[in-house]
Amino acid sequence: MAYLLGVDTGGTYTDAVILDEATDAVLASAKALTSRPDLAVGVGAAIDAALADAAIDPAEVAMVSLSTTLATNALVEGQGGRIALVFIGFDPAELGRAGLTDALRGDPVIALAGGHSHAGTEVMPLDLAALESAVRGLDAGVTGFAIAASFATRNAAHEVAARDLIRDLMGKPVTCSHELSSALGGPKRALTAVLNARLIGMIDGLIGACEGHLAHVGIDARLMVVRGDGALVSADVAREKPIETILSGPAASIAGASWLTGEQDALVSDIGGTTTDVCLLQAGRPKIDPQGARVGPYRTMVEAVAMRTTGLGGDSEVHVVDGLGGGLRLGPRRLMPIALAARDHPELVHRLLDRCLSSDVPPADGGQFAIPIFTVLPEGLDARETAVATRLLNGPLRAGEAAATRMEHPALMRLVTRGMVMIAGVTPSDASHTLGRLDVWDTNAATKALTLFARRRIGSGDRLASGPDAMAQMVIDQLTKQTVDCLLQAAFDEDGWPQPDVLASHPLTMAGLSQHSGVVQVDLRLGVPVIGLGASAAAYYVAVGERLNTRMILPKHAGVANAIGAVVGQVAMRASGTVTSPGAGSFAVHLPEGIRQFLTADDAMTALEDALRSEAGESARAAGVEEIRFTVARNIKQVDIEGQPMFIEASVKVTAQGRPRIAVG
Repeated sequence: MAYLLGVDTGGTYTDAVILDEATDAVLASAKALTSRPDLAVGVGAAIDAALADAAIDPAEVAMVSLSTTLATNALVEGQGGRIALVFIGFDPAELGRAGLTDALRGDPVIALAGGHSHAGTEVMPLDLAALESAVRGLDAGVTGFAIAASFATRNAAHEVAARDLIRDLMGKPVTCSHELSSALGGPKRALTAVLNARLIGMIDGLIGACEGHLAHVGIDARLMVVRGDGALVSADVAREKPIETILSGPAASIAGASWLTGEQDALVSDIGGTTTDVCLLQAGRPKIDPQGARVGPYRTMVEAVAMRTTGLGGDSEVHVVDGLGGGLRLGPRRLMPIALAARDHPELVHRLLDRCLSSDVPPADGGQFAIPIFTVLPEGLDARETAVATRLLNGPLRAGEAAATRMEHPALMRLVTRGMVMIAGVTPSDASHTLGRLDVWDTNAATKALTLFARRRIGSGDRLASGPDAMAQMVIDQLTKQTVDCLLQAAFDEDGWPQPDVLASHPLTMAGLSQHSGVVQVDLRLGVPVIGLGASAAAYYVAVGERLNTRMILPKHAGVANAIGAVVGQVAMRASGTVTSPGAGSFAVHLPEGIRQFLTADDAMTALEDALRSEAGESARAAGVEEIRFTVARNIKQVDIEGQPMFIEASVKVTAQGRPRIAVG
């Protein structure tokens, strides 16, 4: 017998499922809290529970596949390691393009002369001595490097030289932009490289945690990772290119939704702890975003499912909207629910909540807590960050005690951004506990926190809500409202309507959903069903379906659809390259190892296709695929000159696809 193990690590839960490879039956599933900073605890707990429930020998597991939302969540929340960008041959003004400056968040930039032309010829030599001096001058807090050189996809020599020098000098991870995309658009490639470098430590930690526990329990099987387009890649590839795992969890959930329901056309909405991911399922397949994966404010060059990701989840922060009427807004930041914080730190949480409830004046910090994710003082902190971190060395504190002054609050938030501290506060999960929809953590603490939150004053001077139940219902209603808005935006966008964000909240849209009947009658509904996924989908999505006047499908195993989707996919390794024509009768093939010249366009494209077949096929075989299917896509650009076609350039993409070998013994 051969069994498949799927693992999905999300912001709140890590899921594991066991599938029988012969019958496609789900034998067991399990959940465990995602553990920080040691991800191995949560991964191990979920795997062990699933194995025990399935009652199988771990040695019979033939393949393990991992999906995750950690990379997606990190980009939505602005988290990740501190990196340095080596920016070669660009005008400094180009840092302001493609969202690159925002993505850097003040991290250092080493700007150097160099780079290549569109034809791949060197514009100016690279000053390696200047690069070495700049790298040696960086502080110890830099965890990795991103390198982007002008027209590196035409000639990668300067990126390769810079990479080799930094690796020898620093021994830290280095990402080259040409390794992530063969497309032009330097600033966008640089952005993708920056985000990749920022994610390396996080994804490496997750893969290492998974590999370590598999070895511990006696599973000697190939570990695959779900890419953002739903395809499987080897763990080694995911370690080098973690940016390709953004939307990994959502892509796996789409595969899981199709597998679980058999639906061909539907909107899939997957709610996690941090995000809600919406994608259109057409003819049983997810759409691929032709412009590259977009997560939060960033548009990358990563090929991924056309997913609309919103910072809205069961653990989203609850904000009070300014104004006379008050109101709420959820997200985009994820908090640790008070109910969970109280389970882990009961004495602290209950003591401080009781103290706050004894006063009629709500606390300035809103009753939030700062939870450290470190046991020793982190490196690379400034003076205020060090002061805050030092206070947290002995364990969690009230947020107002961790940041003792207003000047220290930004320092606390920087520690949160870097993943060193978590903030615990009121979330929809707490509201669900208070209303009896969930009962997994500390309901009493959740109710106390909602009682305290309800005492906040709005612009009219009134309290936000009359008590904890009314406050909790406000939070749930707001989650329903924002989920409906997210689904409507996705639907309007898919139908090609302009300004889908405006239409989703337009008064006529709201009237249509309410089926307004008067002198004017308005009726609006979604034209496809919604498949609701996620551990909390059953608690929240019935109301969403009713509001959208559509069929809401909540399949069995909806809470572990990502883990199921992780093991039903295929390996798909891609390689791409370009042919240009620098002059009449001259055709240049641009490959990572250099430029090759040919006399005809056909010869050049044939040589490029052969090289790409070899590259993609080698990667697929390394991932365990024995029966490889190749597909080739050519895009040739030419113009007519006096009735004759003139070759400009061509791009070729080769995909090597197949199932990884599944065998025991």
